[in-house]
Amino acid sequence: MAGMRAFSSARDVHRALRDRGQQVGLATVYRHLHVLAERGDVDTVHTPSGESRYRLRASSATFHLTCRVCGLAVAVDGTEVWDWAERVAAEASFTLIRCAVELTGLCPAHSRDSGPARRRAGRPPPNRTQ
Repeated sequence: MAGMRAFSSARDVHRALRDRGQQVGLATVYRHLHVLAERGDVDTVHTPSGESRYRLRASSATFHLTCRVCGLAVAVDGTEVWDWAERVAAEASFTLIRCAVELTGLCPAHSRDSGPARRRAGRPPPNRTQ
């Protein structure tokens, strides 16, 4: 994964390793990527087709906003999300270890193709617990 700037699929990582002479199976790559994601060492985004893509984590406070149409992923500052998650955990007497947030939307190119109704359609209803 070192040297891979863009989000890469497990198959891309496998191909890069094989090109470097590493004899490793695709299942092993999937297992290691899963472990790295669980440890927070790699960021994971999901393409519109549901495929997971991975990139070495740049910062613990970075999240990614991914276009639901084309899969474009941009890094966004998640400091406020981390602060909120730590506060919620502390209120429950927990120590926050990991925070996973998946942000999806429409990139500028695809937002132009949709009206306000389509933008609202992907918004989940508010969580009302009683």
